Amino acid sequence: MAGSSSREDDQRAGAEIVYGAEECYRHSIELLEELGFPKGVLPLQDLEECGRVRETGFVWMKQKAPYEHFFVGTNTRVSYALEVTAYVEKFKMKKMTGVKSKQVFMWVPISEMSIEDPASNKIYFKTPMGIGKSFPITAFMTEEEKHKYLEDKSQGMKN
Repeated sequence: MAGSSSREDDQRAGAEIVYGAEECYRHSIELLEELGFPKGVLPLQDLEECGRVRETGFVWMKQKAPYEHFFVGTNTRVSYALEVTAYVEKFKMKKMTGVKSKQVFMWVPISEMSIEDPASNKIYFKTPMGIGKSFPITAFMTEEEKHKYLEDKSQGMKN
């Protein structure tokens, strides 16, 4: 076990770390916005610790307990472990851990999510086996984001 702890320390060296539900929530929303993802794509609960190593793109979010969320817009149940980790860059989270999606009767790990073409308004989720599926970005938006998105879209149609 000592080997994994050392590797974890190396991954997190030089990290910006925030603690507490409010600070972590703010930090996670800012991160999602910066990366170009809708705010509702990682609906984590009771966050205790969030960290980011800007140099490598490594991020983590720890919650008090595992959490399951049902995304109505995709008809999908997703499970979030105590800790969710990823390497991030604009429009992409890769090498993700701690996220699983229920497909038929099995829990399938999600290793990557990305927005390949922002104009397509789709988020692509990939498993470690390389199999993926895309969903409309609106399925992961908060009500506020959906309202603004639809408003912007109707404004664009008028011009």
